[in-house]
Amino acid sequence: MKHLFENNRRWAEKTVADDPEFFKKLSDQQSPEYLWIGCSDSRVPANQITGLLPGEVFVHRNVANLVIHTDLNCLSVIQYAVDVLQVKHIIVCGHYGCGGVETAISERPAGLIDNWLLHIKDLYHRNSSRFSDCADQKTRIDRLCELNVIEQVNNVCHTSTVQDAWGRGQSLQVHGWIYGINNGLLKDLEVTFEAPDQVPDVYR
Repeated sequence: MKHLFENNRRWAEKTVADDPEFFKKLSDQQSPEYLWIGCSDSRVPANQITGLLPGEVFVHRNVANLVIHTDLNCLSVIQYAVDVLQVKHIIVCGHYGCGGVETAISERPAGLIDNWLLHIKDLYHRNSSRFSDCADQKTRIDRLCELNVIEQVNNVCHTSTVQDAWGRGQSLQVHGWIYGINNGLLKDLEVTFEAPDQVPDVYR
């Protein structure tokens, strides 16, 4: 583990050399404009792939970037980001080839995580007709990765925190993106919500 501390020291020294006030400014206030809800996959680090510095993005990550209405951890992050930090954008970002998505439709037991991935199994089951033209498993998984992002964007918009923010006129957009590990590029899935009238009545 020693090399991690050495890496940290070099990074801190370089950061101070580039901007002597960086850590002072960072310690004084946290004021990110973005909340990133992403996958735990180690190949998808929010700051690096968006080119943002520490302090510029508030991050929540879990397996397969799920927003589940009984997950108090995720809901607390959303509430803090929206109500306290006053973020202007919530980004749900999945990635192609997601291991969680693949496991969800693999038809083989994976242990405890199967309970977490039931939400993706449900999504796949409800939309089974949308996979009939998939030529192979990779295509099927990548399409489900996209659908999963869209589903989680909807789930974010259905939370009481986001509904309340819109109700009081707070500027807040929710976006759905997906990341290609094979090329390092982000793709906008063009699902952006910014007002309650974009959400079905039952969720308002």
